[in-house]
Amino acid sequence: MKLSKTLAFLLFSTISLNTFAITPEEKGLEIMTELKERDSGWNDMYSDTTMVLKLGDRETERNMEIKTLEVVEGGDKSLIKFLTPKDIKGTGFLTYSHVFEPDEQWIYLPALKRTKRISSQNKSGPFMGSEFSYEDMSVFEVEKFDYKYLKDETIEGIETFVVEQYPKDEYSGYSKRVTWIDKERYVVLKTEFYDVKNSLLKTLTVSDLNLYEDKFWRAGKSEMKNNNNNKSTILLMNKISFNNGYSENDFNKRNLSR
Repeated sequence: MKLSKTLAFLLFSTISLNTFAITPEEKGLEIMTELKERDSGWNDMYSDTTMVLKLGDRETERNMEIKTLEVVEGGDKSLIKFLTPKDIKGTGFLTYSHVFEPDEQWIYLPALKRTKRISSQNKSGPFMGSEFSYEDMSVFEVEKFDYKYLKDETIEGIETFVVEQYPKDEYSGYSKRVTWIDKERYVVLKTEFYDVKNSLLKTLTVSDLNLYEDKFWRAGKSEMKNNNNNKSTILLMNKISFNNGYSENDFNKRNLSR
């Protein structure tokens, strides 16, 4: 029995759609890969940053400089030095991000004149008493997560993709992260962090986005709010520069105590 032309067309169309359709997991990976790809090629970055610790109406300010080196193979490196206040001046924090292995992190405490390595089991601890964890201070690498696209959503008039991220690291302090990504600029606007019991723990929002080098978007303000208490931490990027001529020699443990 011959198929009618209409039925044959419908069957062919269904097969074609199934062939080229992608799963939510594939779409999530595609979005995050594009995000990373658009933010590549900056070589290195310097930022003068103010950290504001907030508890209700109380605020405490800290000033620090952050240097980051883009490493094409093997994960980026970053070095943070605290400049003020006096009681933490000289504290240094070094991170080697890795793609397929746990990140390496060290902190130098001038009061003790000692460099301490942060173990993978302790990466969920608070970074310098802030609402950011040591884990949050690592540079994003696509391969560190599994993904699932959830939906499109408009927030504050901006169309976004909503993507779930599931950490592959067994020592991660999170069961998942839910991220809102600007469809046009491919930058993260908001991220919700869920603890190991799958309860909402923290929410990160970014604002004051600025374009550098005609390609790279950076947030002037990032605020991490703890959903379980009245605390939050704000990072204010006061000055940013790219292509400063850094090399891997600028990111070794000896520089932590200098």
